[in-house]
Amino acid sequence: MNLPKDHNHAPLTYKDAGVDIEAGDSLVEQIKPLAKSTQRPGVMGGLGGFGALFDLKAAGFTDPILVSGTDGVGTKLRLAIDAAIHDTVGIDLVAMCVNDIVVQGAEPLFFLDYYATGRLDVAAGRAVVAGIAEGCRQAGCALTGGETAEMPGMYGDGDYDLAGFAVGAAERGQLLPRPDIAAGDVLLGVASVGLHSNGFSLVRRIVERSGLALDAPAPFAGDTTLARALLAPTRIYVRSMLAAIRTTGAIKGLAHITGGGLPGNVPRMLPDGLRATLDATTWAPPPVFGWLRDVGNVPTDDMLQTFNSGLGMVVAVAAADVERVTACLTDAGEAVSTVGVVETAPQTEADCIVANADALWRR
Repeated sequence: MNLPKDHNHAPLTYKDAGVDIEAGDSLVEQIKPLAKSTQRPGVMGGLGGFGALFDLKAAGFTDPILVSGTDGVGTKLRLAIDAAIHDTVGIDLVAMCVNDIVVQGAEPLFFLDYYATGRLDVAAGRAVVAGIAEGCRQAGCALTGGETAEMPGMYGDGDYDLAGFAVGAAERGQLLPRPDIAAGDVLLGVASVGLHSNGFSLVRRIVERSGLALDAPAPFAGDTTLARALLAPTRIYVRSMLAAIRTTGAIKGLAHITGGGLPGNVPRMLPDGLRATLDATTWAPPPVFGWLRDVGNVPTDDMLQTFNSGLGMVVAVAAADVERVTACLTDAGEAVSTVGVVETAPQTEADCIVANADALWRR
């Protein structure tokens, strides 16, 4: 049906509706060199195609199993947007995906991102993607593509959201956790750098209660602002964990400590009938956790189930292999502590017990 034109109103364009195609094209041109800096064996083609191609044979695999992971950054983005600090959340985005892949014994190979915003700010978008590229370089995986969506009416001015998707591979028969995790195995804790990317809905409430401005000195880290300290990017454990897996052959299981904390994540690598018993006096969490506990008067159980409590990874090994796995991880730059043991679990008991938990917040 042909409708008459309305001559009483000016013509409407896509840009008038809030979508700036030229800004999107400008961002793509600016991020092409960032993506190129992440190239690795196996990548076929570059940005601009309708899909990303990857040659597993060229990457050195002979009989691979694909392992994939997807995640976001959560409400840590709200803090980053409010503080106008956009250069670290991209690292978080990569970390949350690739750390979940490496705990299954797989090597992350390539990464794609989804960046959605109400109005595209090219400078902020480039800073975000620069962080994604840095995360990919740290993980040894390639940034092979992504999507930028300008969606006026869906997001407030200046707001954006992120999602990521990573694909990795492991040779058949080398996946983790191994089926031989048993009572008597030892649990090693690998230090986190801080909050990583979980619990920020609670963190932001505690910041409000503190009355501190985001650009005020951090009470628990006086050499930086509160925002920068809270936004410290999630540590990427890929290179160190792969080195330990491949060099020692002794790692039985890995747990990435994210939402749900130690009680919610350590049991995910354990067979039925086993539990983890951790002793909280054996490691020292970064001081940000004590500050949050004190200002928020947060109960111990909430602290344990919301945050990583200072451990980004937990590693299961046989008692005879503790020394050489610890040495390998330490040589790779990780801070490692012996934090617990695997035990036979009565059916009625929890799969992960954190003994002396209150000691974590009294240091």
